[in-house]
Amino acid sequence: MKKVLLVAALSLGTMTAFAQEEETAVETVATEVMEEQDAFTEIAIEELPEAITVALEAAHPGATISKAYLNEAAQYKLEVAKEDGEAVELYADAEGNWIEM
Repeated sequence: MKKVLLVAALSLGTMTAFAQEEETAVETVATEVMEEQDAFTEIAIEELPEAITVALEAAHPGATISKAYLNEAAQYKLEVAKEDGEAVELYADAEGNWIEM
């Protein structure tokens, strides 16, 4: 009976160890993807293409851009203060098309 309990305890301990390793690997991959996706460099608001400012005014009248960023894929990340005071992050391409990220 002692042998059965010992085998059961060792089996449970082994499964738990493998489960923890898998969870850590998933977290590492998720972190790497976020770092790649967030590889934006801050730019001056004046450097934004006019198409983006026109699109912002059409989609969010009265909103103001507080910060702008650009990545290597020519995608823009905007930190925007809406007229009601809500702060949002928006993503657009150079033609003023909104991007889901």
